[in-house]
Amino acid sequence: MSFQLPPVPTLWTRTDRDSLALVGPDHDHWTVGRLQDAANQVSRNLRALGCTPNSAVAVCTRNRVENIVLALAVYQIGVYLVPLSWHLTSHEARYILEDSAAVVVITGPAQAERCTGTGAKVVVIGDAPEGVEVDLAWSALTSGDTSLPEDRKAGGPMTYTSGTTGKPKGVRRPLPPAPPEPVAAAYSAFMLMYGMKIGEGVHLVGSPLYHTAVLYFATSCLHLGHTVVVMDKWSAEGMLSRFDRYRVTSSHMVPTQFSRLLALPDDVKARYDLSSLAHMVHGAAPCPVPVKHAMLKWWGDVVFEYYAASEGGGTMVGPQEWRERPGTVGRPWATADIKIFDDDGEPSAPNEVGTVYIKMAQSFEYHDDADKTRRAWRGDGYFTVGDAGYLDEAGYLFLCDRKADMIISGGVNIYPAEIESVLTEHEAVLDVAVFGIPDRDWGEQVKAVVEVKASAEVGDDFGAELVAWARERLAGFKCPRSIDIVDRLPREDNGKLKKRLLRDPYWAETGRQI
Repeated sequence: MSFQLPPVPTLWTRTDRDSLALVGPDHDHWTVGRLQDAANQVSRNLRALGCTPNSAVAVCTRNRVENIVLALAVYQIGVYLVPLSWHLTSHEARYILEDSAAVVVITGPAQAERCTGTGAKVVVIGDAPEGVEVDLAWSALTSGDTSLPEDRKAGGPMTYTSGTTGKPKGVRRPLPPAPPEPVAAAYSAFMLMYGMKIGEGVHLVGSPLYHTAVLYFATSCLHLGHTVVVMDKWSAEGMLSRFDRYRVTSSHMVPTQFSRLLALPDDVKARYDLSSLAHMVHGAAPCPVPVKHAMLKWWGDVVFEYYAASEGGGTMVGPQEWRERPGTVGRPWATADIKIFDDDGEPSAPNEVGTVYIKMAQSFEYHDDADKTRRAWRGDGYFTVGDAGYLDEAGYLFLCDRKADMIISGGVNIYPAEIESVLTEHEAVLDVAVFGIPDRDWGEQVKAVVEVKASAEVGDDFGAELVAWARERLAGFKCPRSIDIVDRLPREDNGKLKKRLLRDPYWAETGRQI
């Protein structure tokens, strides 16, 4: 199955300047012309601040119109965009800013202080907090010449994911030596897989724009000529309200949002007209089969699913195909291929569980982590992110696990190695294991099991003390919800932690394979 994108003007060169392009969290309206002018001004001013091709610009703020403006600006001057979660601590944010060598970082007032002190010029949206020194206000970037900048070249995202030492590493792809329009048009073609049409649609952004897929869907829909509606703080009824108010046709979602929507009272669900919904796409975490069935019953055959990672992808499955094979994440995209290999590197037979490998047109590397890059790739052009699964006889992919150790809570990837590294810095901790345990609302929650030093004197409240200690060093969503203290962690003679012995009892009643 192949998809060919008809000619698309893309947002940068659209001529319908008075058409509605974007609706902000406060329901403020942006026309195509206003968005074009602002993006062009930001492009030019970023260059004046020292942004050259292949350099990096970071952004750390809650969902705002400025996120979209910045992405459009960066993607037309050959620069990498590095999105940072606004939940990160100062230590975490500064590590990414330094590792990416960001020339400029755009922040909201609440995030400004944690983005200082790295060498990146700090640009704050709104008023700078008292006592925090910033270099520029966002208004300085949206001034001056509104024409398209000269020497335009496609840029792209560099998203940070887990590294071999627990430190995040940037997924960096070579930027294509091409103008931004054909590159944007090619990426936008993926939206056609879900049945979207050029010039017809309204896309709702209900998840944080620092997620790769969320920003990708938003900008691609803009280039297709769809209006994009941005939410800041998501709520189930707030999403339904916007579906109704703006006649939304598409959105990118995670299973936790499905669960929250399904939990609404029936009278609240009936209050809003959802007849416009047509292309509701979900990914990022496994969706429980009963939840997916319930959503299809409520919304009808408008729910599509995909499998991918920050590194690339992937597969897609439509609602009717999924009904025939509940639990599948679909067949490969037209530009990708999926193979399953066993531990010896040999192809696995249909329905035989192994490691999932993906092949796509583009390559990537982990920024400044040659070892992780080498381990991800096979010599034949296939890479893996460590997921386990199998292909059935018809080539449909089923996942058994989204990385054995990775925790997915509310659609957000949480990497135990990073948390373990922080906890072991505590003077009383000798050894630690972090893993995910079932959580009815979020899918998984973070659990830690700690072995303390024999010389340490700890009380009954040490677990709570250690959680508080971690919260000073990690974003809240990464911190353990509970900590158990044990005499000794189970390790093999070679030192490898037998985490399965700790984790499996929690999952035994769910029937999930880990």
